[in-house]
Amino acid sequence: MNTTEKIRLDKWLWYARFFKSRTVSAKQINAGKIRVNQKPIKKAKELVHLGDVLTFAQGARIRVIEIVALGTRRGPVPEARKLYKDLDPPEARTSRSRPMPAAARDPGAGRPTKKHRRAVDRLKAWFGIALK
Repeated sequence: MNTTEKIRLDKWLWYARFFKSRTVSAKQINAGKIRVNQKPIKKAKELVHLGDVLTFAQGARIRVIEIVALGTRRGPVPEARKLYKDLDPPEARTSRSRPMPAAARDPGAGRPTKKHRRAVDRLKAWFGIALK
């Protein structure tokens, strides 16, 4: 492909399978949550080309990727991975991907009752923690 070829940012993010739909990728872009070459982007129609570096949050992880190919369709995952080069260091990828441990509960304790929830609400109110 030519280096002068460009594609809409929302479409490329969808092709590369970073977002489930173009609508979701457009919402992220319009919210200013995606940067192209360290510049925040506010329009989904922004054009990107080969060599651009994208920075955005995906879950609890900050992704830094370089566009290697523009793509012509939303294909399977192996095809989508060929569209970009991940610039995150390997150790950062593994340390962020660990799931958070669940809260500890006594065996057999079950779900909290309404009485327990109200007690927690009173305790939060006493400490000045905002409730829902």
